Amino acid sequence: MKKIINTKNAPAPIGPYSQAVFANGILFASGQIAIVPETGELVTSSVQDETQQIMKNIAAVLQEHNLDFSHVVKTTIFLTDMAYFVKVNEIYASYFQDNFPARETVAVKGLPKNANVEITVTAVQ
Repeated sequence: MKKIINTKNAPAPIGPYSQAVFANGILFASGQIAIVPETGELVTSSVQDETQQIMKNIAAVLQEHNLDFSHVVKTTIFLTDMAYFVKVNEIYASYFQDNFPARETVAVKGLPKNANVEITVTAVQ
């Protein structure tokens, strides 16, 4: 059995996918970019502000299934430029206390809506 997770507190999907799917005790969240849910606008002021909005969006998806960042076991960070790594990592790290999740960070040629950062998470209940 799988349960589709959707919340108004995170951006609506911009394609044929769900914000997250919960199956067998695992939450698989789709990648989040820095879209403000209330306006649908992409945050473009700085890569730090982008990352902050992404993490807020992820928190909203997790909260919809009564989870938080302590439940996250795996993340993937996509960057359009590895020069953003330190700035993104600074904001990202502030959302985890200890027992950090497994993670990879990869550079990509482009992201939806010309975002600079996209982050996806997998969490366990």
